[in-house]
Amino acid sequence: MDDLEKLKDWIGRSESAVDDVTVPLVERLTATLDLERAPREGEPLPIGWHSTLFPRVVRQSQIGADGHPARGDFLPPVPLPRRMFAGRRVQYPGALMVGDRARRESEIASVTIKDGRTGKMVFVTVRHSITGPRGLAVIEEQDIVYRAEPDPNAPRPAPQPAARTAPWARPFTPDPVVLFRYSALTFNGHRIHYDHPYVTGVEGYPNLVMNGGLTTLLVSELARTRSPRPVIGMVSRNVRPLFVNNTFTVCGEPSADAASAKMWVADHEGALALSAEVTFA
Repeated sequence: MDDLEKLKDWIGRSESAVDDVTVPLVERLTATLDLERAPREGEPLPIGWHSTLFPRVVRQSQIGADGHPARGDFLPPVPLPRRMFAGRRVQYPGALMVGDRARRESEIASVTIKDGRTGKMVFVTVRHSITGPRGLAVIEEQDIVYRAEPDPNAPRPAPQPAARTAPWARPFTPDPVVLFRYSALTFNGHRIHYDHPYVTGVEGYPNLVMNGGLTTLLVSELARTRSPRPVIGMVSRNVRPLFVNNTFTVCGEPSADAASAKMWVADHEGALALSAEVTFA
């Protein structure tokens, strides 16, 4: 426990990065999302698409056993083996355009230690501020959870059922190719998304795991394309992993005044996999 408490020394650490919103990047994401038309140079980057910018790039010798960059540079060296994306809070005070050069300032906002069903859990919150030529465009906090290996003999927690009907709904079946393409777009080497022997034999999942960032992006896309009002913010929480070849449904229900919408993802068994709330201008 004392070693985990030392991880709080990482709070306040910061780094900056620069990236370009290029036409090829936008075209590749458009194809991955199976959309017909990519935004052209000078047009706004759709909300949520900033998630493909600023991938973490380290030398091959600095990659950890799970395919992520080894811990202890910017992110704290949490001594727990399993790492997952837990959720995010994002605001859009401005916009990025295709062709822009953007800068991101990142800071370790908090390190929280909790007791979970499988033992100790460490939540690391990273705060990002992204600016473009016209000023601040995105403010985002991301939560990353680290946990111990689960006890194979322990009973699995009961899933939370998702709402069965929704005014907005889009089914999606992730296959290994779309997981690979999104991982390549984001330079994400996490082996749970493409290495079947690793994800089943080492991390104990039944199949390749859907990219949490792609699931969140699909929620953003549903809200963006179904509401006449622009999205200005979203809060999301990943509840349950999704797996390759299992069809899930991205759902949404706008409020009576159309100022917000409840969003969620139901897995192939009807269990809640992600919950979110979107706010509109």
